[in-house]
Amino acid sequence: MRAELIRARNPQKAPGMQAYMKSAMPYAGVQTTQLRAICKRLFTAHPISTAVDWRSNCLQIWRDAQFREERYAALELTGVRLYRSFQTLETVAMYEEMIVTGAWWDYVDLIATRRLGALLRSYPARMRTKMLKWSRSRNLWKRRSAILCQIKFKRDTDLDLLYVCIEPSLPSKEFFLQKAIGWALRQYAWTDPREVVRYVRVHENELSRLSKREALKNIG
Repeated sequence: MRAELIRARNPQKAPGMQAYMKSAMPYAGVQTTQLRAICKRLFTAHPISTAVDWRSNCLQIWRDAQFREERYAALELTGVRLYRSFQTLETVAMYEEMIVTGAWWDYVDLIATRRLGALLRSYPARMRTKMLKWSRSRNLWKRRSAILCQIKFKRDTDLDLLYVCIEPSLPSKEFFLQKAIGWALRQYAWTDPREVVRYVRVHENELSRLSKREALKNIG
């Protein structure tokens, strides 16, 4: 993977990509479309037979990364359809490590909205307990993940879970938590705008300006 990315690297684009993402880890300068094409080819050529080996490969790419694109590749590997049956509760620890060590929105939001959300659908009781615990974590990225994990649920959204996950972060001055609260509410507003308006009114004095603005952005 690293050899492929080095061959595809673009030193002219890399500094700009790194600056835009405010990343301490350097970029190779590989565009998303090209990165995904490389991943697809490599993942097809090197199938993985067991869930243990799959998690091991994902984590090895993640931990050994020298370029940010390698971590994007690790996330691509977590989403390969061939390994959908490997997405069990045993993967939560892997995603937790990626969230905590990645500690930035580009990694965290993908994991929260696509991977944790899918696990919540498959294991609602166990994952609900896990997300409630994360919502009270000292780690802001775990809190953000708990708030965002139902982003794609629409009418299947567990409102009680969403509101309980939001509640511990209402007093926070942290931009990424305020933004997550607003985003989660705005997304649910496509399904039930009246409910979001009601929630914002009830919590008028607790929600930050950013959260309220984001929550009501698409409501006439």
